[in-house]
Amino acid sequence: MSDREYPASVDVAIVGSGPTGAAYARILSERAPQATIAMFEVGPTVSDPPGAHVKNIEDTARRAEAQHASQGPSADAATVSSPGAVKSGQRIGRPGTFLLADGYQLDDEDGLPVAAMSSNVGGMGAHWTAACPRPGGSERIAFVEDLDQLLDEADRLLGVTTDAFDGAPFGALVRERLAAAVDEGRAAEARVQRMPLAVHRREDGRLVWSGSDVVLGEATRSNPNYSLHDESLVTRVLVEGRRAVGVEVRDQRTGESHEVRARVVVIAGDALRTPQLLWASGIRPDALGRYLNDQAQIVFATRLRDVPDLATDVPADGTLSEYSGVSWVPFTDDMPFHGQVMQLDASPVPLADDDVVQPGSIVGLGLFCAKDLQRDDRVVFDDVAVDSYGLPAIRIHYRLTPLDHEVMDRAREEIVRLGQAVGDPLDPRPFTMPLGASLHYQGTTRMGEVDDGASVCDDRSRVWGVDGLYVAGNGVIPTSTACNPTLTSVALAVRGARTIADSLAS
Repeated sequence: MSDREYPASVDVAIVGSGPTGAAYARILSERAPQATIAMFEVGPTVSDPPGAHVKNIEDTARRAEAQHASQGPSADAATVSSPGAVKSGQRIGRPGTFLLADGYQLDDEDGLPVAAMSSNVGGMGAHWTAACPRPGGSERIAFVEDLDQLLDEADRLLGVTTDAFDGAPFGALVRERLAAAVDEGRAAEARVQRMPLAVHRREDGRLVWSGSDVVLGEATRSNPNYSLHDESLVTRVLVEGRRAVGVEVRDQRTGESHEVRARVVVIAGDALRTPQLLWASGIRPDALGRYLNDQAQIVFATRLRDVPDLATDVPADGTLSEYSGVSWVPFTDDMPFHGQVMQLDASPVPLADDDVVQPGSIVGLGLFCAKDLQRDDRVVFDDVAVDSYGLPAIRIHYRLTPLDHEVMDRAREEIVRLGQAVGDPLDPRPFTMPLGASLHYQGTTRMGEVDDGASVCDDRSRVWGVDGLYVAGNGVIPTSTACNPTLTSVALAVRGARTIADSLAS
């Protein structure tokens, strides 16, 4: 028996505790403080405060424990956490994530072999790289007229800065060399620059990486009408007529099920599990799960040449030694990929063995490619087989088109050119990560202007045909993007949360 209690009813039930679910809780706490809010998360609390980034855990053993606890049904599986080159074709997740057991690659399709998820308070926001670039060109959502204002608000919620690594001794050198190779003919906003990061410094100089705890903020944590329920699996959205009226929750500690009534329900999971829950609830609009897109990722490693000798070693800050920081090569429609350049201990992907010649002189380059969107790229659900949580099993249909292959070939050429501009490549050939490695899955609950069968929700994230039901997360983004999607998905969550706050006040 569990001694905790679930509320019988609330104004707003939020399913998922990642950055977008946290954004709903924060905006509602600020704009509708009288509203009762219950947040449900299938995974455990792995940090203090709840939802904090695991990089902020200074003790390495405790950090590893938090990552292990986030890996859900695959907690004991091997992860890519040791130095050394990434091996092609390995199905190994990163620390803090778990892979699909099956259904990730169907016959004669490319699939997403390393599609991964996290189950913990804070979701993937406890493990991400914290990169928050703004979308540009065709990445932008044209029918969201206040997108820039919403992105500003997302910056506030995530605590985005551009100066956290200004003290890195090689940062300016990397950007100077990249700019010489890239900037000619580009608009100012598309030129090489510091990567906007959800990272700030404490007064003692240590880095703090933003997780859902930063998004929630004191406004939410001090809100007596807000409650967080971890290890609580929402198995169904309750629908009466054409209205969502609550959720069915299973206490993972006891196995007991509870009904929580709600005036509004927000499903803020990832791009695989949000449509899964809708499907399990009998909510199945034509576009549900469709337009699934990942960002094919090309990586390369180079050693900076002609770097100055440092008088002293740069001190390590827990998980990171600050040498070159993180630089950004923005997406453009002419060059449809987005670039991140960072020293290897800042990268989630180990590309080379430890640098023993000049510490910090090896940098990793990554280009993320925009996908050629296809309606038939989709996640579907098995009405007979179930996953480890007892929900309909996930099956992924996914193919690269000729245009995708063309863009990836261009990215391979470009990343070598950039690597040569910055330094001396360690290997003449770039490496193409297995599909799904970006963790940037989008489109499966996409936003649209009209209910024409090509979208799941409207421009306020309201699910077509079901009143009182909202979706959030990267799955809502309707465009093909190459940049990291978190900032955009939080911006869209802000819009939805404001709409709920206004409706509760009326």
